[in-house]
This record gives sequence, C-alpha cells and structure tokens, in this order.
Amino acid sequence: MFNPKEEFFKENKMLSDKVIIAGLDEAGRGPWAGPIVACAYIETKPICDIKITDSKKLNEAQREEAYKVLIKSGIFGIGITKAYEIDTLGLGKANRLAFKRAIINLSLKPDLILIDGNDKIDLKTTIQIPFKTIIKGDLAIRTISCASIIAKVTRDHLMEDYAKKYPVYHFEKHKGYGTSLHKKALRQYGSSEIHRHSFKPVKDIDLKSVKIK
Repeated sequence: MFNPKEEFFKENKMLSDKVIIAGLDEAGRGPWAGPIVACAYIETKPICDIKITDSKKLNEAQREEAYKVLIKSGIFGIGITKAYEIDTLGLGKANRLAFKRAIINLSLKPDLILIDGNDKIDLKTTIQIPFKTIIKGDLAIRTISCASIIAKVTRDHLMEDYAKKYPVYHFEKHKGYGTSLHKKALRQYGSSEIHRHSFKPVKDIDLKSVKIK
C-alpha cells in the first residue's frame, strides 16, 4: 500500500504525526451536463465500519452511507465549476479551477495535497501548498478515496436538484452522462443552460434545435 508519509516526507526532518494531508479528487469530468465538483478532504477522526474506496467502486447506497460518516469525520472543502465555465475555459482548466476552489474552501490548511490522476496541474503558484499527483490515487490513498466519495455524492445531489428544474432530461437517473435516455431528451427538447455546449454531442444537437432556459 502506498504510504504518502514515507514517500514524500522520508527526507524531511519535520516528519511527525502532525503532518496534515489532504486528499483531492473530482467528479463530473465526462458528463454532457452539470458541473465539475471537486472535494479536498482531511481526515480528523477514525473512520470505522464503512467501505472506503474509489467512489466508482461503490454503489449508490454505499456512497450515501459513507458520505454521511465522512462529513462528520473530517474537514472538507467543495469546489464547483459550472457548465458555462467548462465551455469557456476548457475541461482541463475548469477541472483545475474546481480543485483550487475546493482547497480554498478548506478551513484548515494542509501541509501536503495528494491528488488523484496524473494531469499536469499548476497549483503551487496559486495556493502555496506542496502537492503530488498519484495515478489511481482514489484506490490507493484513503484521503483521496474520501474526497472521491464526497465529490461524487455532492454532484449527484446537485443533479437531482437540477432534475426538478429540468424534468424533461431525467438528470436524476443519469446525472448528466451521455446515456441513451439523455440523448433522446436532447434530440427532443434541445439543450438547457446547464448543458456543456462545447461538448460535441451537445454541440451537434444545438445546431439542430432550440435551447431550453
């Protein structure tokens, strides 16, 4: 099992249990609609009797159960970039902006941030905190797994709220991903203001239809 303290602090004379590590992950890079939601998470209390892993490895009931425990067992910050920001900035920059907002929204500044993935992320100049990207970190690193779960559940809840405002798209079922149900609704009703109009499937439909506001 990957040990972040051994890997990143083995040459640091200040190594101790007081090192504050935050896990950072996001949900919602791939959907055609809705925001990217990032979470930065610092575990402050022991987490027992729940399964903690990459959110994609858990079913909805398991994620919801874990979410209720995690929000009471740690400090977390949420960062959101909306669909229009994704269209304006592009997916990569919008994702990094969600990361930055999540970190800024932490009430406790970490000594190190561990981030899922291997993207080239420029955060040090904007947040002044050391960080390390880790491939499949949401499987290997507990705090990243926690962040993954909170980000996913938070985003799902947001999409369920959007489903009430835009019922024709059935966001509560597919959460904005490109399912056949979503595609059918887009073809029938056009896109809405929370769709990502820069994404090709939505862009192609926009050319043939009228947006719903």
